[in-house]
Amino acid sequence: MKELENEFIRFWIVDGIMYSKFKLNVNLDLDKVKKIIELRHAISNDINQYWCYDVKEAKDFPKECRDYVDVYGQDFLFACAIVINSHIHKFLFNAFLKLKKSKIPFQAFTNKEKAAEWLKEIKVNNEKHNHHNGRK
Repeated sequence: MKELENEFIRFWIVDGIMYSKFKLNVNLDLDKVKKIIELRHAISNDINQYWCYDVKEAKDFPKECRDYVDVYGQDFLFACAIVINSHIHKFLFNAFLKLKKSKIPFQAFTNKEKAAEWLKEIKVNNEKHNHHNGRK
């Protein structure tokens, strides 16, 4: 298992899925968001990943952070599943994503296992498509 961490978040890769989890309650700011993206790029090694991102411990996500992530946060990703606490937030997040048209498949879940399953399905479909087209 490949693993990287800093003072507030840990990343690890298992069976082709990259996971991350905050270590404690985190108030996100632009500096922390930049560090998260930097660490994610480091563990990705410039290779696209399927990311299961547990944000249950995140307490705030200011507009400047959302704007930065919108521009720089989707590099080296095939798909992203975000794991959150609230079914209401999940509904609102997924409705927003339908309107916004993310660059990659992106969906919110309240269950980590369901999030990972969704990512695995996308991974299998991508691998079948690439294999069918003669690419590995």
